[in-house]
Amino acid sequence: MTDPDLERWRLVLGEPAAAAGELGADAARRDAALEWLYGRDEDLDKREVRRGTTREGGSGESVLTTVDWLNDINQLFPKETVERLQRDAIERYEITDIVTDPEVLRTVEPNQGLLRAVLQTKHLMNPEVLRLARRIVEAVVRDLMAKMATEIKKAFTGTRARRPSRWKQARDFDVTRTLRANLGHYRPDEQRLYIETPHFFSRTRKHVEQWQVILLVDQSGSMVDSVIHSAVTAACLWGLPGVRTHLVAFDTAVVDLTSEVDDPVELLMKVQLGGGTDIHKAVRYGAGLIEQPRRAIVALISDFYEGGSAGPLIRQVRELVDQGTKVLGLAALDEAANPSYDRETAQRLADAGAAVGAMTPGQLAEFVAEQVSR
Repeated sequence: MTDPDLERWRLVLGEPAAAAGELGADAARRDAALEWLYGRDEDLDKREVRRGTTREGGSGESVLTTVDWLNDINQLFPKETVERLQRDAIERYEITDIVTDPEVLRTVEPNQGLLRAVLQTKHLMNPEVLRLARRIVEAVVRDLMAKMATEIKKAFTGTRARRPSRWKQARDFDVTRTLRANLGHYRPDEQRLYIETPHFFSRTRKHVEQWQVILLVDQSGSMVDSVIHSAVTAACLWGLPGVRTHLVAFDTAVVDLTSEVDDPVELLMKVQLGGGTDIHKAVRYGAGLIEQPRRAIVALISDFYEGGSAGPLIRQVRELVDQGTKVLGLAALDEAANPSYDRETAQRLADAGAAVGAMTPGQLAEFVAEQVSR
């Protein structure tokens, strides 16, 4: 029987570790799948793994198709590894047929890495492929909506107060007070506490007045994760009491997508990623949407790499702050919530009065809820 630990090292090191022993059937298939993808790395030719040899798959020359490879990795690796392999295939090695081949799209399991790839390559797709790719968009957006809606609903829901309530609802059950009040009904012989009088919390409702939330989303090529999250966040905010949401996408042009906010799938299918960046033009457009300056939040979601001079942008932000509008500068976040942005411009925006930082969609919802409930 093959030692699992030796097998894992053999998979990591490839042919130079052949002395560790032969691979079992499944491990050989894993090795072939890894070689199909990573064997095309140009850097392998520059590295000497062992006496000038490079990593080679244990099953000889690969004859796998993309469909075969996808089927194999889904059988052989855990979900997290599959998503990493698919992401590397698309982003590192530009194997675009993963999201442009109809046969592949019919079988692939949707995930956020594939959604990013669809948004980046949909301009290459014919109508049939685009229809199949939409399945990926719908599935991933549905999952994101379910997760974010819970966070956003929580931010906008009333909080429990520490005073009694006559309304008896399970979600407001006061366990501690009920136990204390009914200790006299404890029966040691049965080891059971009988509750004669249950107690409940009251729930205070946040007072909400109408606010405008204007999301300005950079759609340059590096912003794909932020575009996805912004579209879903806007859809979750849409229709909440006291909030009127606008969604504006921009690169060197500005596109108002507010009419599509209630359908994030359609919205994402219309986004055109790539191009330059004119942040000032977008902020100026957002300023023109404001009806009551002191009841408006402008959230600029960008990496802050301005295509032209940053001076006009800084002046526009300062004007918004001076009129009482709350301006947020939200640094671009990838799917792991890691920020990536131009810190110099971000600092200048902060000096002009904007609140600049890195927020997840849930944290943005909490900020909005806090402002509209004051």
